[in-house]
Amino acid sequence: MKYVGAHVSASGGVFNAPMNAAKIGAKAFALFTKNQRQWEGKSLSKEDIDRFKAELEKAEILPKHVLPHDSYLINLGHPEVEAREKSLNAFLDEVKRCEALGLDKLNFHPGSHLKHISEEACLELISASMNEVLRKSEGVCLVVENTAGQGSNLGYKMEHLAYLMENAIDKERVGVCIDTCHLFTSGYDIRTPETYEQTMNKFGTIVGFKYLKGMHLNDSKPDLASRVDRHDSLGKGKLGLEPFSFIMNDTRMDDIPLILETIDESLWAEEIKLLYSLIH
Repeated sequence: MKYVGAHVSASGGVFNAPMNAAKIGAKAFALFTKNQRQWEGKSLSKEDIDRFKAELEKAEILPKHVLPHDSYLINLGHPEVEAREKSLNAFLDEVKRCEALGLDKLNFHPGSHLKHISEEACLELISASMNEVLRKSEGVCLVVENTAGQGSNLGYKMEHLAYLMENAIDKERVGVCIDTCHLFTSGYDIRTPETYEQTMNKFGTIVGFKYLKGMHLNDSKPDLASRVDRHDSLGKGKLGLEPFSFIMNDTRMDDIPLILETIDESLWAEEIKLLYSLIH
């Protein structure tokens, strides 16, 4: 069964996210558990946590279908020790926030070498950062997202993701989130039945579907292999609707959060209905 939702606002308190998800008919959702543009977040009170759990239950959404996203400021592969430490501490704090809310995943972008070190050296730093967080936390799976490869961002090759999975000290607590726009703009075509199967088989071989913990369903403004990260509404970009039909009918994507991050949130309720209508 498919669990579709969107990255909803948690403005005014984390407990608003399940309410916002319910309003658009979502069966899953993503949220920021703190302001994603600030390093420090206000601590979650017991009241916040209890209310979040109550609203989640009211929305009839299971914790495993929630995919929190960390702050965009965090760079676990930062070439400078001090900056990397700052990111590591912020990331650990985000993991602890998920733990407190009873959520079992945290979605993050791998990191960037900032053109100061090699991709290999940066991947080693990201892996070491992830392992440090795994050592200092429990119960939360670190879900790394594939990227478009814009700028010096890593994660645009399946091999990058595989490296992070293979080098994790606890393979039960690491996973991958596939973003369809990023997948396409980083050079993996999913527009025809043939290319979709090729790409997904490649993912299965290189990374492994046991690590697939979530997806971001976004159309793409830029073209194939452009290495540019710009999302579009479903069916309005270079991907079209076909790939989303393939995903909605692929049992490998069952029982994981499928999250819209499309550009017009007024369309989310419509897009959720549209995705379910593609199931045949």
